[in-house]
Amino acid sequence: MNEAFEIMKWPFLACLLLPGILVYLGLHIVKREIIFVDLALAQVAAFGICVAILLGHDSHDWQTTAWSAALTFVGAGILTLTRPSGKRVPQEALIGIVYVVAAAASFLLLNRSPEGNEELRRTLVGEVLLVRPSEVLRTFALFAAVGAVHVVFRRQFLLLSFDPQSGRAQGLRLWWWDFLFYLLFGVVVMSFVRIGGVLLVFSYLIIPAVCANLLATSLRTRLAVGWIIATLASVGGLYASYRLDLPTGAAVVCALGLALLLTGIGKGMRRIAG
Repeated sequence: MNEAFEIMKWPFLACLLLPGILVYLGLHIVKREIIFVDLALAQVAAFGICVAILLGHDSHDWQTTAWSAALTFVGAGILTLTRPSGKRVPQEALIGIVYVVAAAASFLLLNRSPEGNEELRRTLVGEVLLVRPSEVLRTFALFAAVGAVHVVFRRQFLLLSFDPQSGRAQGLRLWWWDFLFYLLFGVVVMSFVRIGGVLLVFSYLIIPAVCANLLATSLRTRLAVGWIIATLASVGGLYASYRLDLPTGAAVVCALGLALLLTGIGKGMRRIAG
């Protein structure tokens, strides 16, 4: 029992503390209807990690973080410039292109690495089970700082995502706040990709937010519901991972998917009963 606690303690804390900001940002992303923007930025961040690895850096070196951050910031700039404004090409199409190109480029780079297959797997599903205490604490502090910025400028960010027309009428510089949103969003995604991988980032951002939208109407209630679902799915996924000797990140993703399925069934049964 003590051995199990020591093995799962920091992965559990990572999956308990870190998804909070992801759930909140996921509500913004779902409302904006740019579902795959997180997947695209996560893959861009992973591409930066691949570049650093090919240059001979370890995944925990500061150079790896620098490469990942630089390319993530470039991605945030691209997403800001492609904000919908009556253009013929929808932003979602451009987001998909960013994801596909970043994924293909990552594959090409890792194809030159002796451990390319292992590195590619790591960028997709992460290494939550091997997360270091310093990584959890450092990432949590970073997420808390990003959350503080969102609290201070909550009016601007909420207008930007939930009522951009009113924001424009009030003189809100949408392009600037959009860039700041994507910049902070990129920081969060980049940090969590290094721990959980691309798939877990996408799942924590989108699945709890979708479940919350099915079950609640107010933003505060949706946020609470999303946090509860993310926490329960994390506990279930980690338990299954330990008991059945499964990859931790993939197990949590499947647990989140099961949570969405159960939420959809419950929503459908309530509609029929009503």
